[in-house]
Amino acid sequence: MSKAYKQAGVDINAGYEAVDRMSSHVKRTMRKEVLGGLGGFGATFDLSQLNMKAPLLVSGTDGVGTKLKLAIDNNKHDTIGVDAVAMCVNDILTTGAEPLYFLDYIATHKVIPEVVEQIVKGVSDGCEETNTALIGGETAEMGEMYHEGEYDLAGFAVGAVEKDEYIDGTSVAPGQVIIGLESSGIHSNGYSLVRNLIKKSGINLNDKFDEQRTYLNVFLEPTRLYVKPVLAVKDAVKIHAMTHITGGGFYENIPRALPEGVTAKINTSQFPTPPIFDWLQAQGEISTEEMYNVFNMGVGFTLIVDKENEAAVLNILKQQQVKAYQIGEIVKGDQPIQLLEV
Repeated sequence: MSKAYKQAGVDINAGYEAVDRMSSHVKRTMRKEVLGGLGGFGATFDLSQLNMKAPLLVSGTDGVGTKLKLAIDNNKHDTIGVDAVAMCVNDILTTGAEPLYFLDYIATHKVIPEVVEQIVKGVSDGCEETNTALIGGETAEMGEMYHEGEYDLAGFAVGAVEKDEYIDGTSVAPGQVIIGLESSGIHSNGYSLVRNLIKKSGINLNDKFDEQRTYLNVFLEPTRLYVKPVLAVKDAVKIHAMTHITGGGFYENIPRALPEGVTAKINTSQFPTPPIFDWLQAQGEISTEEMYNVFNMGVGFTLIVDKENEAAVLNILKQQQVKAYQIGEIVKGDQPIQLLEV
C-alpha cells in the first residue's frame, strides 16, 4: 500500500522521518499539564493543574500570509514558524489569557523532512519563548494542491484566564493612557503589498539594508512575541484593554478594543518609525494615512492603563527588555481613533 501511495504522490516514509526530526524540537515546549506525547489521535491538556478557580478558555487561529512566499522563494524556513505562533498567541493575549498550547498545520506539495524540521523548529522556538506547549499538529502532502516547493502554514492556540480577570475593553474611559510596545518590524501583515514593492524596486534581497542586516533579514524578521512582558504588566497593574496591531494597522485594530463614546487619540510623533516603513512608503509613494491603515508602523501591541500607572508599566516593560512609549490617551468622543501628525 505504501508503494502504491507513493506512486500516487504521497511518501509515507518521508512523513515518518519528518515526525522523527521534529520530535526533539517539540520536546522543548512541553508543560507539566500536557498528557501523553506527540503522535496520538488527540492531544490532551490537564486544566485542573492550572490552579484556576473559574478559567475561561480563549482560542485563536491564524496563518502568516504571503510572508510565507518570501521564505519559500529564498529557502529560509527556520523563522516563519515563530510568526505562526506569534499571530495566534498575541491575539489571545489581548484578553489577558496566558497561552497554554498550540497546534500547527503544514500542507505541502511534497514532504521534505529537512524543510519540515526547520518549520517546526521555528514553531517550537516561538512556543518555548511563550511557555506554550506544542502538543500536536498535521503535516499533509498534497501534490495536486500545491506547486513544487510550496507549502502553507497555519496555527491554533488556546489560552486561559480567570473569569474575573478577563479583559474586554468595557472599562476603558477618558483620562487613561495608551502604551505602545515596539514591533520587531513588519511582522506578518501587508506582505502582498511588500512583495509587490520589492519587485518594483528591483533590489537584491541579499544586499545590505543597514550595517547589520540584509533586505531579506529585515523582511523575514519574525513577529515579536509579547506574552511574557504583557503578563508581567498584568500581574502588577490593571489593564483596561489591549490591541494586537495586525492587518488593518492602527485604524482597524485599536478601535476593536474600545467601547462606544470614547476616542483613542494617538500622537504618532511619540514613537519612532523603523526605517523599513520609510523605505516601503517611498517605493510605493504611499500616503502616511494609508501606511497606518496597513502596517504596524513600529508599534505591534498596545495597552490601555490608568494614567497613574503609566510610569510603572513603562518600567516593567523596560525590565522585560521591550521598548515602549506613551503614544496617546483616551478622550471622550464619537470617532473611534484620531491620529495626530498623520
